[in-house]
Amino acid sequence: MLTVLFYMTFDIPRNIDESQSMQASNSFVVRFVRSVSLPTAGCALACVLALPISMRAGDADANWALVPLNRPADAQPIISPLKDVTFQNPIDQKPVHWEALHTFNPGAVVRDGKIYVLYRAEDDSGKMKIGGHTSRVGLAVSEDGIHFQGEAAPVLYPAADDQQAREWPGGVEDPRVVEAEDGTYVVAYTQWNHKRYDAAIATSPDLHTWTKHGPALAKAYNGKYADLQYKSAGIVTKMQDGRLKATKINGKYLMFWGEGKVHLATSTNLVDWDPVEDGHGQLITVIQRRPHLFDSTFPEVGPPPILTGRGILLLYNGKNAIKDGDKALAPRTYSVGEALFSASDPTKLLSQVEQPVFKPELPWERSGQYVAGTTFAEGLVYFHDKWFLYYGCADSLVGVAISDHPAF
Repeated sequence: MLTVLFYMTFDIPRNIDESQSMQASNSFVVRFVRSVSLPTAGCALACVLALPISMRAGDADANWALVPLNRPADAQPIISPLKDVTFQNPIDQKPVHWEALHTFNPGAVVRDGKIYVLYRAEDDSGKMKIGGHTSRVGLAVSEDGIHFQGEAAPVLYPAADDQQAREWPGGVEDPRVVEAEDGTYVVAYTQWNHKRYDAAIATSPDLHTWTKHGPALAKAYNGKYADLQYKSAGIVTKMQDGRLKATKINGKYLMFWGEGKVHLATSTNLVDWDPVEDGHGQLITVIQRRPHLFDSTFPEVGPPPILTGRGILLLYNGKNAIKDGDKALAPRTYSVGEALFSASDPTKLLSQVEQPVFKPELPWERSGQYVAGTTFAEGLVYFHDKWFLYYGCADSLVGVAISDHPAF
């Protein structure tokens, strides 16, 4: 292996990472990151770059990643719009076809031996453009993870409550749900009023009745982030009692959040969250866009991350850039990536794939209201000795991918 050494001198306020790349033979590249301690000022940075080394995804050094992810045989959407189902809107008391246009971007959790999926549903109101309708969250249940029966009415929706101004007329979107240790369910979802958005928290004892708590970061540092627009938040989980549950790391719950740049936040109660800042009071970014790769426009948090024996596993959604993106993907395409972070210091990136582990391939993943195509992952559960990844297809439908990877 040929190693090339670059040497440069400049001021560095924090520790710097030194990285190597290894080419995996199973269609993705894994980047290993090693921490290098440097002085706080006037330091010299030695950057060591290595040529790619071929390895298989099943090799020990790649076991941190959740691969492969496969579609079921004869794969079809598992949740689709229903044009004739109505719901009485509590704000204007009029009936609305609440899931008439699109059903997509699902969260998932295991309860009583079944998989429950919370999914975003768009009605037929508003303008015919992305984000132009009203979104509500529906609930569907399955005994096998593939065939679902949906509820007749949404379970989380804009109402005449203290969150109406944030949620009407745009609605509630993109639920990412976890189970707490006491059996309470916590969902992080997007509030959208057709002007601004934020990530909010709601809790439920049964997945049907939800209590809204408002924006996740609203109370942090005396309201410092009250006016920030942000979305896409996943609370870190761990395998407990055979299923994923929210877990504490270093004495607090941890949440990855953000679109464009991914950040961290901590909480003691799963409702009120404090962003993780550096010594200058600035948000710490743990991953961001990478030119020429599938996440060259930006990364966005996917399903709730998992604490494993190797670190914290984050599945995320990468948007491909128009000019400096991955040439193997269409511009603006969303596909799934994975990254691994240190469990003792979650700000430290240990490894990250350089090619997507799952991407749009089927016609219904590449056509819909988002014409560039998406496999937008938001729900992940371990069920019957398999992993089930639930994803939105072109902002229009819900699909599932399955992995035989052992439980973490």
